[in-house]
Amino acid sequence: MEVYYQLPVLALDRPVPKHVLGRRGAISLNSNASLFGGRSPRQLSKRRGAISYDRTDQTALFICLLDMRLTGRGIIIKSEKRGGTKLWVDFRLLHNQSGVGCVSGKRHRQHLSLQRYLHPIRGFSNSPALPTGPVAPPPPPQRTLGLLDQQYYGQASVMLKRVASWNFDIFLFDRLTDGETLGCVLQHLFHKYGLIELFGLDPLRFHKFAGLLQEYYYTRNPYHTSVHAADVTQAMCCFLQEPKLAQSLTSWDILLALLGAATHDLSHPGVTQDFLIKSNHYLALLYQDGAVLENHHWKLGVCILRESGLLSHLPVEDRLCFEGRLNSLILATDISKQREFLSRFDAHLKNDDLSMNNGNDRHFILQMALKCADICNPCRPAVISKQWSHMVTQEFFQQGDMERVLWQEISPLCDRHSNDMASIQTDFISFVAEPLFTQWAKFCKSPLSRCMLGNLQENKRYWSGSAP
Repeated sequence: MEVYYQLPVLALDRPVPKHVLGRRGAISLNSNASLFGGRSPRQLSKRRGAISYDRTDQTALFICLLDMRLTGRGIIIKSEKRGGTKLWVDFRLLHNQSGVGCVSGKRHRQHLSLQRYLHPIRGFSNSPALPTGPVAPPPPPQRTLGLLDQQYYGQASVMLKRVASWNFDIFLFDRLTDGETLGCVLQHLFHKYGLIELFGLDPLRFHKFAGLLQEYYYTRNPYHTSVHAADVTQAMCCFLQEPKLAQSLTSWDILLALLGAATHDLSHPGVTQDFLIKSNHYLALLYQDGAVLENHHWKLGVCILRESGLLSHLPVEDRLCFEGRLNSLILATDISKQREFLSRFDAHLKNDDLSMNNGNDRHFILQMALKCADICNPCRPAVISKQWSHMVTQEFFQQGDMERVLWQEISPLCDRHSNDMASIQTDFISFVAEPLFTQWAKFCKSPLSRCMLGNLQENKRYWSGSAP
């Protein structure tokens, strides 16, 4: 049984003078046919369903809404004439990847609407090629339609006013911006800190830079996506508000921190470094099995900076220095160096020899801040933290499934048959997150750091109680 979504196709109410068409006004839509054909144009121009170029005008122009029907043959558009064929738009492709058959029952964010533009999304196949063999990488996701009513910029702007709040819901913000989360967060923070004016950045080049960042985070990954990058960037914004940092950081430090957070996982293939090494991946060969992913993220970030020309107006020495600092910042997120950084941080805290007036000490604190932001999911409120836990576990198990089919040894935490989400999260919090955030709280001694530790303990109790 076919499902039909039908809206009336209505003709223009009356001719509109040319001088009215040239004026500015507002647009509103309504499929209610009872609004059309009223006697008073002045009253109609103030009601929904009309395009009024000026509220003082005596005439109003009414808009035709599309009649949309689901068929199995793609999007069909026909001309509309009185007594002739109707105009049909097939939206089955939004619901069914094959484009044929019955409508899928899977939940989708984007529903019936007027098409606004085609938004290309880079899929898993555009990431660095994984080894081919018995099982090829998953097919790339379909190009989805950006729809007119799916970007709620008003609500998103209201949320951005609270971007420095630790309870910021990045998943809700992602829905409001229709997946443009990273670009919106980064643009707002650059304006918030006045970086556009301070460094004389070209807004068009910044827009290109943000678009390239969004494009090189693969939506096929369950966890390492642009939403994760936006979440890390938002967490870094919260850390920049800490009194010890806010009073000492320079504009260069803030620019470095935000760009480091935004680029720290660029082009992440959704697998671990060990998987790339075992598979003889070209990235592992290129970087000689050392910080493979982090070096890849940094080099791609530098390429995007240069391609967009965001910092091209600055002196060459400054650009090279910035790229070097960005390198050390992103390399600090290598989880294999966790113990090294914790030992160094603990020694500084015991000796109380960190000076925020020293550039090297400030950079070390930024490294620790990025490390905290990168794995801060257990410190978020429980509702948000659980969503991240599901995503990262799904990515682990996805890698384990690939290793099983390729007859490789399954990496720790990646075997869905011998691991469960509760035990994975409990161990991660106990052995990775808790030591790091305990030291961060000792350094900051702020309400935010205490709140993060409280959330961490609450989430740890939840997952400990859920473990078999």
